[in-house]
This record gives sequence, C-alpha cells and structure tokens, in this order.
Amino acid sequence: MVDLLGQYGKIKKEIDTAILDVVASSQYINGPEVKEFAKDLETYLSVKNVIPCANGTDALQIAMMALGLKPGDEVITANFTYVATVEVIALLNLTPVLVEVNPDTFNIDPQSLRDAITPNTKAIVPVHLYGQTADMEEIMKIAKEHNLYVIEDTAQAIGSTYTFSNGETKSTGTIGDVGTTSFFPSKNLGCYGDGGAIFTNNDELAAKIRMVANHGQSKQYYHDEIGVNSRLDSIQAAILRRKLPHLDTYIENRNRAASFYDKAFENISWLTVPYRDSRSTHVFHQYTLKTKGIDRDELRAFLNNKGVPAMIYYPVPLHKQKAYMDERYDKIDFSNTEALNECVISLPMHTELTDEQLKYITESVIAFKNN
Repeated sequence: MVDLLGQYGKIKKEIDTAILDVVASSQYINGPEVKEFAKDLETYLSVKNVIPCANGTDALQIAMMALGLKPGDEVITANFTYVATVEVIALLNLTPVLVEVNPDTFNIDPQSLRDAITPNTKAIVPVHLYGQTADMEEIMKIAKEHNLYVIEDTAQAIGSTYTFSNGETKSTGTIGDVGTTSFFPSKNLGCYGDGGAIFTNNDELAAKIRMVANHGQSKQYYHDEIGVNSRLDSIQAAILRRKLPHLDTYIENRNRAASFYDKAFENISWLTVPYRDSRSTHVFHQYTLKTKGIDRDELRAFLNNKGVPAMIYYPVPLHKQKAYMDERYDKIDFSNTEALNECVISLPMHTELTDEQLKYITESVIAFKNN
C-alpha cells in the first residue's frame, strides 16, 4: 500500500545526515530540531502555533484537555472514521456522539451534525478523511451559532486546503479552534516512528496546549494543569523537517497516481472513483473506490492473489464496535455509513507509484469481472 523504502532512497543523504547530526548533538528530547520543525510547519500551514507531540491520538486528547472539556460534555464526530477519533473522547469521560457522513465525500454531514446538537454539546471533531477537507464553511457556521469548539482531525489530510465562498483559502487544520495531525510513517508527511502535532492561531490556547503536553508545567517542577507526557523526539523531528520541503511534490505524485486510476476506471460501471469537492484540494492519503453490484471482499481477495494489496478503510462502523455501542444509536439511521462500510476499497497510493505499477493495478482490478 505504501513504499517508504523507495521514498527514503530519494532523500537518503538528507535523512541520514539529519539523524547523525542529532546523535552527535545528544539532544534527543526537545532539541533544536523539534523547535525548528515546529517553525517550518507553522510557515507551511500559515498558522501561528504548532505544538509537536508523540502521536496523532495524543494530539486529539491534548487538544480536548486544553479546551477544558469536562466529563459528560458531548463531542460530535463522524461515524465513518478510524477509532482514534472517538477513543480519546471516551478516555476523557466525555460523551461521543456519532453522526452520518456524506456518501460522496466520506466526511461528516453538516445536517446530521446540526440535528445532533443538544444543550450538552461542547465540541465538533470533523475528520478530513482520505485526504479531502470536510465542509468547513458550514461546520464553522454551525459552531458559531451554537458556541461550539471545532477540533479538526487532519491526520489524513495535511497539505490539503479549503476555499471559502468569499475566496479565502486556508490550510486544513488551521480553520477551527485547533487542528491535530499524525506523522505515522504511512501518512503523507510521515516520520520513521510515531509523531503528531497540534495547530492553533490562539496564543493563549497554544500556551495551555504546551503545558498539557508537558506534564501540565508552566515551568519545570511547577504544574498548573493536569497534563500528560507527549513529545516528538528530536530524531523524528529532524526527519520530518527534511521531508516537509518535499510534501508538495509528494502530493503532486499522489494526485498523478489518482488521475491515472480515475482515467482507467471512468467507464467501469461497477466502480465509482473518488469525488472531488471543488472547495477542497485532495491530497489522496488513500485512493478509495466505491463498488456497485459486486462482492467487494471477493474483489479484494482477487487482487491479493495477483499481488495487489487492497485495504478496507473501514469495515465496521463505530456505532457497531463493542466498545462504543450505545442504545442511543438504535433509532438513528446510519445508512450512508453502513453502505460505505460494505462497498469501499482502497488501492495502493503513495509517492513512488510508477506507470507500470499503476497499469498492472488497474488492469488487475478491471480483470475481476472477467474472472
């Protein structure tokens, strides 16, 4: 699904030098590379504050802690997403509220979001799934009407931008009160271990986020908040700092591969290629098809037998996961989410895909109906 070794080979000298420089400095925790990477990412995203942390899940948890959300507060998020998004809500004894997604964009449906708001609702977590920004103009409008926080989960969409109806364009993760991301190795901007970051234009909130991420300290041994220990180590920061200047090229390569797929499948009646919202750029963390009138799981097995990896993101909706079942959901219609769980399939998507590989993958997919 990804070719991290091939990507590394192209920037091997930069990466190796960066790692060895950190080792030579012996500044492994909160060293200069961490601070410089944060500054570089602030510039790239046009955001005032980037606070690195240990991983994307921690980023979500720290953001919620810094916003002062209390047990019992309701946090609305999409039903069709990875478990980490809802996991941290539950860990903090907040109340997760799952809502429907748009069947075309895979992102949170604003009307379902609006319908789910109660007097206990305190925050919204839109997930920018597969690399495309959610409908942030409508989400921010709803949040303003109801005085709600917006925490963007941009683990799959760093580098994507969203254009508002007034022509203003912002980077994904910088639109709401706070944004979060993951630098897991397979992400569009990935390190060689675990890593994450939190973004905000609110300086006061940024100061609190920094404290929460560092044991709640305002200064060493003075703990003003209940915090956690969540740090991006210097070696990972050094790697990310060398990869960040290549991110736009990585996105271009992913879009080139996506266009190849689109053209190959445009007349295949039993496949629907990814929808592109005109307001958002797409960075294609995943290239996800919707199947029609075929057995999706048989297609996946067929491809695997041909040496083509294919993944299902995600096979079970959150409201049917044992950990998150709730009788509230028994009467809610999640038909869009459940249909997507049954029909989506993701093909290999990374920066190193060659035309030869893309040709083999697409021909293999099309051959399924002739099998």
